[in-house]
Amino acid sequence: MGPINSNSPEQRVARLIERDAYLERYASVLLRRLHNVEATRLRITEGRVALPELASGHEYFGLHFRDGHWVLREWAPNAVSIHLKGPFSDWRPDPKYALSREGTEGVWEVELPEAMLAHGDPYRLEVRWPGGGGDRLPAWARRPSAPLLVYEAHVGMAQAEPKVGTYEEFRTNVLPRIRDAGYEAVQIMALAEHPYYASFGYQVSSYFACSSRFGTPEELKALVDDAHGMGLRIFMDLVHSHAGRNEVEGISSQDGTPSLYFHEGPRGEHPAWNSRCFDYAKPQVLHFLLSNCRFWMDEFRMDGFRFDGVTSMLYLDHGLSRAFSGYDDYFGPNVDEDALTYLTLANELIHDLWPDAVTIAEDVSGYPGLALPLSEGGAGFDYRFAMGVADTWIELTKDVPDEEWSLAQLWHELTNRRRDEGTISYAESHDQALVGDQTLIFRLI
Repeated sequence: MGPINSNSPEQRVARLIERDAYLERYASVLLRRLHNVEATRLRITEGRVALPELASGHEYFGLHFRDGHWVLREWAPNAVSIHLKGPFSDWRPDPKYALSREGTEGVWEVELPEAMLAHGDPYRLEVRWPGGGGDRLPAWARRPSAPLLVYEAHVGMAQAEPKVGTYEEFRTNVLPRIRDAGYEAVQIMALAEHPYYASFGYQVSSYFACSSRFGTPEELKALVDDAHGMGLRIFMDLVHSHAGRNEVEGISSQDGTPSLYFHEGPRGEHPAWNSRCFDYAKPQVLHFLLSNCRFWMDEFRMDGFRFDGVTSMLYLDHGLSRAFSGYDDYFGPNVDEDALTYLTLANELIHDLWPDAVTIAEDVSGYPGLALPLSEGGAGFDYRFAMGVADTWIELTKDVPDEEWSLAQLWHELTNRRRDEGTISYAESHDQALVGDQTLIFRLI
């Protein structure tokens, strides 16, 4: 037998164990998970295309103008009929705008002459399935019309006036202040469309549409361009950990089945967030989410992503009320290995598209190797997001008199991390500033 490939799963596991000898007893689990990544990549690409080529579904699905005509495609295997409707059809299901089912994979398609639609027309789908039907927005829609969806993003909170700000105001008023303060990157929350104000953008409905409350996609692109001109990088909060349960505005029941993009039964429901949980084992779901990563890089030139809710993705119990006190927590049956595989493939894709892209994992569990390169047996994130540091600062300033601060506890929280993995720590984050608390400056005053 010849030598093992230096980048084989076996060699990557060996390098991971060299970093942390405690992982040796879990070598078989690590190896199985890396083999699962390889097998899943082969399954979804069928060995015929590279991962970046596969993750171009946004160029196929959704509404596009191609070669002098409009083409709309949607994945809805349970549907029995789909009609595109809007002001051009008096918002009624006109046979001229009926989609046809193509092949056996549940893909529906319609081609329309240029004159039948105009740029800027609002539109939606009327989907019928056995026993029912309803209006739906296309899952790959890039620009849901403002009257149908009313959103707020944190771009809107960054203004001095008591009003919702815009991409333009953020571009002209806020970006220069960020640059002048010496920062190098801007992490923008809630860019994808979301119907519920109080979710702060964390219950997404349209994954390929930027939040329209603040302006147009062109204005967001101008914001990103100006940031790049100032030497700032733009990181997007990417919410692939769950989805809003809205049906008319979202993808919760796109073709009448609640499990099209999500798990069947209780596993498809997030008990703490009242949202839907993706089934990361489905090739079509992987195609959707990987294409979403590439879409934001291709279309808006995002420089990287902070993946929200990684702990919730990694564990079947979403990490709720779990202390993560030992290695068995990371290598037992509670780990969602399909989710881990997706995160690994997403990092591979993003860094293949642009090696300088930055990915950050919001994980409080301390999963070993999460922020190590794929070549070292890791999941490929560049950094972890250390949530405990911000929690500690707010707890101290809120509840503990200065003279009673424990330096030992503070030292532990500031240094409690895996030494060989990059970590980003904030003095405060959105959890402290927005979710029922106050900013540090208010506490200090």
